[in-house]
Amino acid sequence: MGTPSDITKRAIYLAAVCGQTYAQFNNSDGSFVIPMDFSVTHTIQAKSILKVWEVFGFIIESPHEIIIAFRGTSSTTNWISDAIASQMKFKYIKEDCLTHRGFTHIYSSARDGIRSALTNLSPDKTLYITGHSLGAALATLCAIDLAANTAFSSPILYTFGSPRVGDPAFRNAFANYIHNSYRIANQFDIVTFAPPSIYKLPRREKKYYYSHVRALNPLSFQNGTIGLNHVISSYFDDLSQLEPEFTDRLCSNNPGFCPVN
Repeated sequence: MGTPSDITKRAIYLAAVCGQTYAQFNNSDGSFVIPMDFSVTHTIQAKSILKVWEVFGFIIESPHEIIIAFRGTSSTTNWISDAIASQMKFKYIKEDCLTHRGFTHIYSSARDGIRSALTNLSPDKTLYITGHSLGAALATLCAIDLAANTAFSSPILYTFGSPRVGDPAFRNAFANYIHNSYRIANQFDIVTFAPPSIYKLPRREKKYYYSHVRALNPLSFQNGTIGLNHVISSYFDDLSQLEPEFTDRLCSNNPGFCPVN
């Protein structure tokens, strides 16, 4: 678990990792800044809702840790996926529960590659799973899947600006599998309120019910626009104020690693 200071420092570190998932996607050669002592072991490829293969993050490892990081929304096709908020059965656990159809399709397309990459890595290492925005939803699905179906039975999840991912049954199942989870959410970030707790498709009667997974670690910052209340650099900046000396060391030891607005 760690102390509150340890949790905050890890959140700052993983927020910077999430920032690099956007650099990876936006750079034509897929390059990004790899933190000290880590190396890349896998590039996550997934299909958007329009069946377009895209880079959705990476797996990196150090002598003692593994980090799986998912990026958030960076293209029109991802926004379409965000909007498909009907639900489907989450088939990777035995419990009967439902998850967001758009998020689940994207994660399912990446699943085989992630699981294959992990077979070459040691389950004795601490596994962190992280993501921002849409990437936070994918990280949540990945964490429960790996906990239920691989030797990595105790992943530690940190998400930033996550939307709701599944129904109340999924929330309850998640709590049974994932015992170290930190859902970091700015109370002024509208993405964290989507989909609504009760979602109804236009011109249809069926309703879908959504609940956030535990546990909430709230932040409170207003940066003037909807976008700036959500971007990973704003989360990084707000968290950094809690541990400024740690952040300064992190950024100076890893040039280009830390997000900037």
